[in-house]
Amino acid sequence: MKTTRRSFIQKTALLSGVFSLGFDWFESKANSGIMQQMNPALDANRFNAFLSIENTGKVILYSPNPEIGQGIKTAFPIVVAEELDVDWKQVEVRQANLDTQLFERQLTGGSGALKHSWERLRKAGATARHMLIQAAAQQWGVDASTCKTSKGFVLGPNKGQKLAYGALVDAASRLSVPTEVTYKSRADYQLIGSFVKGVDNYKVLTGKPQYGLDTQKSGMLIAQIVRPPAFGSTLVSFDAAEVKKMPGIIDVVSFKNKVAVVGKSTWEVMQARKKLVCTYSDTSNLESDSTHQKWFDEGMKTDKAKVERKDGDFHAAIAKAAKVVEATYECPFLSHTPMEPMNFFADVRPGSVLLAGPTQVPQSAQKAVATLLGVPENTVQVELTKMGGGFGRRLNNDYALEAAELSSMIKMPVKVMWTREDDMTGGIYRPAVRYHFKAGLNEKGEMIAFYLRGVGLNAGNSTRQDNFPVGAIDNVLIESFNYNSAITTGPWRAPITNFLASAEQSFLDEVAVAAGKDPIQMRLDWLQKVKTNPVGKITYEPDRFIEVIKQVAEKAKWGKKGANVHQGFSVYFSHLSYVAQIAEAKMVDGEPKVTHVTAVTDCGEVINRSGAENQVIGGIIDGYGHAMFSKLSFDKGVPQQKNFDTYKLIRGNEIPTVEAHFVNNGIAPTGLGEPALPPTGGAVANALFAATKKRLYRQPFAGPDNANL
Repeated sequence: MKTTRRSFIQKTALLSGVFSLGFDWFESKANSGIMQQMNPALDANRFNAFLSIENTGKVILYSPNPEIGQGIKTAFPIVVAEELDVDWKQVEVRQANLDTQLFERQLTGGSGALKHSWERLRKAGATARHMLIQAAAQQWGVDASTCKTSKGFVLGPNKGQKLAYGALVDAASRLSVPTEVTYKSRADYQLIGSFVKGVDNYKVLTGKPQYGLDTQKSGMLIAQIVRPPAFGSTLVSFDAAEVKKMPGIIDVVSFKNKVAVVGKSTWEVMQARKKLVCTYSDTSNLESDSTHQKWFDEGMKTDKAKVERKDGDFHAAIAKAAKVVEATYECPFLSHTPMEPMNFFADVRPGSVLLAGPTQVPQSAQKAVATLLGVPENTVQVELTKMGGGFGRRLNNDYALEAAELSSMIKMPVKVMWTREDDMTGGIYRPAVRYHFKAGLNEKGEMIAFYLRGVGLNAGNSTRQDNFPVGAIDNVLIESFNYNSAITTGPWRAPITNFLASAEQSFLDEVAVAAGKDPIQMRLDWLQKVKTNPVGKITYEPDRFIEVIKQVAEKAKWGKKGANVHQGFSVYFSHLSYVAQIAEAKMVDGEPKVTHVTAVTDCGEVINRSGAENQVIGGIIDGYGHAMFSKLSFDKGVPQQKNFDTYKLIRGNEIPTVEAHFVNNGIAPTGLGEPALPPTGGAVANALFAATKKRLYRQPFAGPDNANL
């Protein structure tokens, strides 16, 4: 059959009793066609993302998106298995490597994978089920509409008519591909929305090799790289004479302001690295925390800020306000600190490059390496490994480029391995940001003017100018200003909104107190206005906002928990999902302690309830821990925190209980990996204010800036 790259059903084959149904993950429309015989080697070459049914009845799904712990490798096959109507025990999922001919958006980031592939996955499963029914109906001589399926079997209209999918693959492979199929009713779902164990759980728990650090290749060397101690320093010279004499050391080479120690084993390289003597010079003014504070002060006063949104006349409205509320919030740089430090394997040879490792953006890695080496992209192969966390850090491929460049220099396959100290001091970090808010209230306590300025360091636009409460306020002015810093930054979990939401929701709580209004009712009133008389551009759905707010108030018993339970509310829209949270704090021995968080999330259809709950609970714990404890500071360009002894993450005994609920609305899935984190800082800050009557304006909340808490 003639096909195009965007046809839904691209290829099918009868390969030694295997019915392979290929499908495009990026186009849900099906083309009619006749299955054709194919070369079995195409299967090994991952000719497309495809569903395979063996004659044993086992279903195999190749998942193109990198697995970073977000559970996509489990969620994708759940959708296919549901529409295929197969027993989950018959399903096997395998990780696909990078293939730019067959896949698009083969990445992990922005909570977009399920939203993007939902319709394609349903179509794949439903199409296969339809063809298997057709094959069975022909064999029995009955109308296909009288047949149904159940857990990997086709059931006929007559007593005893039952055939396993595996027994039908031969006949099904010879049928025309349907142009239209019918999906299951939500009422008939057996897998979607249920609790399903992660497909890699057993491997994780038993330590099976699957992460980048587990990569082993023939002839592979190990390398660690010494980078300048300060952002802004330049390598002048290094003395490797003694290092090269040490056991197992193959070479010491420099490139791009770095020095790499290459050897036969990790331990030998680590010991040799300690003996390496490097000399650096400072080529620019090195930045300290005081530098950044000066920039923030200047950025708040500059007349060169960019106007991101302007509704009405803020200045005229604020001048007429009966009451003005304003506050400034600030967050520090943060390290991503994934459990698995950065690492990557590269084998650069004439005419080919093999890469392997944990990257959230394999195609970007391929392009960057091809550009670096001056080779065609199609000569660069990328094998994907499971990632031991990333949180946005692995959206940057600096460590993959290091491996590729080093391999090209030493003419050997090599795995570059970062230590924890490398990971924490070598960038890439969450940008530090300062926000200033101002609100004008009329005599009735209604907000008539809203202002926000964000000043960021390497943050770009540090605002989200179209987010609620914008749309409910008549006079709005939102501005941003950015400083270029030598300190390298990049996306950190829920980029920008990870702190913007905290600051914004804390400020709105302060507005509610000043207006003498309940924080929840105030937002509900605004959302009603958005429904009836919106102001300017609206990028969110007010009804979905209202629903999560009402549900969280009910489930957390807002205002009904008693005198020593102090509640703080927060709600946020990001990555197309809505999350409302209520944090609870109690006074224990004269100190406030956050004890519980209730969350209601509207992320559309919940595919795997187990994975969804873990995403929400994990996001809240992560957001709470970083808001309370974490900070990366600098002195003359040198990061002052180098490991977990000085860079604090949340400890087990500090974790509050978390209750995760979901809105059951049947809407197509939206994001879930990112949205639970942003509201947490605001809910916690508001709960701590309720307990102590002290506002928190700087993160970390448990840091020295808030010692009077």
